[in-house]
Amino acid sequence: MSNTQRATFVGAQGQELAARLDLPLGTVRGYALVAHCFTCTKDILAAKRIAQGLARHGIGVLRFDFTGLGHSEGEFANTNFSSNVADLKSVGRGFESSSRHHKLQ
Repeated sequence: MSNTQRATFVGAQGQELAARLDLPLGTVRGYALVAHCFTCTKDILAAKRIAQGLARHGIGVLRFDFTGLGHSEGEFANTNFSSNVADLKSVGRGFESSSRHHKLQ
């Protein structure tokens, strides 16, 4: 079981990226950043199950929609593998710089 919170982060190209943070009900032992498949979203069943499973073991999980997918801004047609990696890095930096979170592990 977990506590899921909505969040947003700025992507590498400046678009707002929609995210969810799944937190354990008890003590947080660490954090993970989950990247979904190329054309999926943060809400795909596999990503939800991974996040819930890790949360049961004390790991907070941040999952987000890449540019142009799900609830994130931007055009998917203008993205590629490199831009997705740039979004992943941007979201990771944004998460780490948030004063209420620890470093991603």
